[in-house]
Amino acid sequence: MSAKNPAPIEIARALAQRVIGQRGAVKEMAVALAKHLAGLTTGNILLIGSSGTGKTTLMRAVETYLASAEELATNSTVVRFHAKVLADEAERGRPGEVVLRRLLERARDQLDPPEGTGVEATGDAYRQKLLERVAHGVVFVDEVDKIRAHVGGEAHAAGIRAQEALLTLIENEAVPFTLPSWLGGDTVRLDSTSILFIAGGAFEGLYDAVYNRVTIGRDRGALESVTVMDGDQMRQELRFSLREWLTNEDLFEYGMTPQFFSRFDSVVLLEDLGAEELLKIFLNTPDSSLKAAQEYFESQKIRLAVSPAAMRLIAQQAAAQPRLGARALKEVFRRVIRDYEFDPTQAQAAGALMLDAPEVRAKLGLK
Repeated sequence: MSAKNPAPIEIARALAQRVIGQRGAVKEMAVALAKHLAGLTTGNILLIGSSGTGKTTLMRAVETYLASAEELATNSTVVRFHAKVLADEAERGRPGEVVLRRLLERARDQLDPPEGTGVEATGDAYRQKLLERVAHGVVFVDEVDKIRAHVGGEAHAAGIRAQEALLTLIENEAVPFTLPSWLGGDTVRLDSTSILFIAGGAFEGLYDAVYNRVTIGRDRGALESVTVMDGDQMRQELRFSLREWLTNEDLFEYGMTPQFFSRFDSVVLLEDLGAEELLKIFLNTPDSSLKAAQEYFESQKIRLAVSPAAMRLIAQQAAAQPRLGARALKEVFRRVIRDYEFDPTQAQAAGALMLDAPEVRAKLGLK
């Protein structure tokens, strides 16, 4: 591939600088982006993962990557929607237009020259560049599980309309799009088949529904117990993995219509984060709560230091709440640090605050 069309392994390497763990999701995203950048048919992606597993982080990593090089410019127009917003727009009958309008506004932000340069952003060439970026954009849909076609056995009209509107955009080669007045105000036909759609959601309740299906429901007995050693004792244990048991029918029953679901070539289940991944997030990510706390204490002329044993204990306690992922890490550390932040002088000496495992245990109420 040329510089304009980077290889998946190169893209994955760039994404992994921001995304901890989730190697499978990073690989799928890298392949999709490589095809998208090469102008090839690209399958849309559906991300399923508990809160805090990194769906939003992965989306931000994609946006950062596409903005990193001039040769990626045509494909660098990225917008993000909350699915509920699209459902609300579906009530007004215009969710597709809202998506395209947002892409257009983002493209204008990217293309308009800086003020004071004397360069005007007008003319047919400018208009064509804008529409080209719209037609090759990337659309993230957050919390797509909030536009279910049915909830609690009852039809969810707004969700149905939102899915139908997105489906029209995803598969339509000639979407009518009325341009804003600053771009002429006329209606054009826009080919949306090259727009890459990436949808993500926690799908709360899906795990339990599938688990119940294979343990007490219609597939009862399909999940066999395994023998494990617990000290000197042997016991039987059910080990369930959503990845192994999830079917298309489970997603249909959850509320994704077959027509909508069929437009996603890849369904990626994000892994729950373990202690090792959480420790890396705590230490290395740009929005690390540890780094934020250190910056706060530096503003108070105090150096915050956390011992390796204390950091590992924090990560282990966060990992005990797998449904919360990285959010659990912030919650656990907040319990440790909040009293010190309230009164930075209470435990610091010689301009330094040192936290070791005993202090962490005390703050978390551990024995």
